[in-house]
Amino acid sequence: MTTQHISLDIAYAFVIKQTSFTDQRGQFSRLFCQKTLAPFLAKREVKQVNFSRTTTEGTVRGLHYQRSPEAEMKFIRCIRGAVWDVIVDLRPDSPTFLQWHAEELSQQNDTMIVIPEGCAHGFQALAADSELIYFHTAFYSEAAEAGVHVQDPDLAINWPLPVNNLSERDAALPTVEKWLKGSTE
Repeated sequence: MTTQHISLDIAYAFVIKQTSFTDQRGQFSRLFCQKTLAPFLAKREVKQVNFSRTTTEGTVRGLHYQRSPEAEMKFIRCIRGAVWDVIVDLRPDSPTFLQWHAEELSQQNDTMIVIPEGCAHGFQALAADSELIYFHTAFYSEAAEAGVHVQDPDLAINWPLPVNNLSERDAALPTVEKWLKGSTE
């Protein structure tokens, strides 16, 4: 199995492409390898592994992140179906502040996305019953939970399908303009 790292336009965000082993019996993939991911982890550790299943195509989840001091780096991989995965840079001191990047993650493409601390994450299911596995470098903290609205016109994210099935929580997330006012008060 080989691994390729690709830097994204968003500072400290990466795509990791891995090959899996396939034969007449099926497929074998390495989902997480501390040695391979050491350059990204640096002194961080994976503290939590989460799983999500999205049952309906077009459903959007996000855009979520955790504020400091509970900020987390995320490694995300699709293990079933396909999603359009989005990173939004919410780090005010970053040269890519308020820029976004999207990457298709699927069961077939063996791609993992690395989302740095201070960046929001969301995705749209491109297939029914899409499943993601997340590796987090911090424990979940409800008090640190934050995000911005997926349909914020200032972000102008080009979702590939009509946005639907937002949770009440995600529908209530602020626009970037309101988020900025809240983060400076």
